[in-house]
Amino acid sequence: MNRELIFLRTFAFTAVIGIVFLAASAFKTGGHEKFTEIDVERINIVEKDGTVKMIITNAGKFPNGEDKINGSPTNKTRKKRSGMLFFNEDGIECGGFIYDGQKNKNGHSSGLSLTYDQYDGDQVMQLLTQDYKKGDKRVVASGLYFNDRPTRESQIKTGEILSELSQIKDPEAAQKKYKEYEQQGLIGGAPRMMLGKTKDEHNGLFLFDSKGQPRARFCVDKNNEAKLDFLDDEGNVTASFPEKKK
Repeated sequence: MNRELIFLRTFAFTAVIGIVFLAASAFKTGGHEKFTEIDVERINIVEKDGTVKMIITNAGKFPNGEDKINGSPTNKTRKKRSGMLFFNEDGIECGGFIYDGQKNKNGHSSGLSLTYDQYDGDQVMQLLTQDYKKGDKRVVASGLYFNDRPTRESQIKTGEILSELSQIKDPEAAQKKYKEYEQQGLIGGAPRMMLGKTKDEHNGLFLFDSKGQPRARFCVDKNNEAKLDFLDDEGNVTASFPEKKK
């Protein structure tokens, strides 16, 4: 009886040691693992100190709402999409890659966006594609955009301002408050250059002023005519080359 008890204790002890060894081997922090195929909903790329540097995710695990990354809140109003988010050495979001596409009652809607942000701000460069069908008409627009951003912009402050503005029911009061923050350099921004194809099928280079108004374009239009246009601050053509024949 004593021999059997000693044997069982020895067997149990050996089994526990084996399980601990296997568990430790499975979750070891060093080394290099190779996989032929892996199915995963989200991957967080982190530094040794735990700072998140990149997130690869499906739509369901996309961070928004009350989620926090590196101790900072995420964009509460941002739609969940599959893609990637990038974070800098300070743990602040600095760009991302998102895409979607699906059929709807009008036909379909799809898009792709690759962005790079101003430090602690919003996008200063964006590669954007939009493709949607409305009735029998299909619209495709693609471009590389370069934008100006406010000098004192910060992601947390922008979220606070937008939340404050959403609580103001009077449109005129909300616009006035927006202008105040814009003058302080806390919110705003404007496109300054776009290279690509517009929704009205102009292919070319488009330049904008500091308010985001179009001021010059060198393009080939949908009639395959090449032209250089200059516009005033109201969008009216003031000069064109070649000049239109009378």
